[in-house]
Amino acid sequence: MNPRHGEVWLVDMGMTAKTRPAVVLIADQLDAPRSLIIHIPITRQNRGSELEVPLGHLPFLDAESVANVQAIGTLPSVRFEKRLGLVPETDLKKSKPR
Repeated sequence: MNPRHGEVWLVDMGMTAKTRPAVVLIADQLDAPRSLIIHIPITRQNRGSELEVPLGHLPFLDAESVANVQAIGTLPSVRFEKRLGLVPETDLKKSKPR
């Protein structure tokens, strides 16, 4: 299974972070030998920053969450462990630059 735009996946963020959900921004049908998936980590800690997009309580997550746009990153597809669900289109649009 390949991560697709707008999906939420459980992602291994590496040694310094932990496994956490993330919104996939760019991944659809990439055919590049070193392609990375651009993602936004999701967290339950809402600090009130304008760089946090409220997602509410998504049915596949335990609590109300925010997408932390300030922590946007890239990872190889092997780090995307499990598809959890989809972010509503209205929330997805809020996470993109204006």
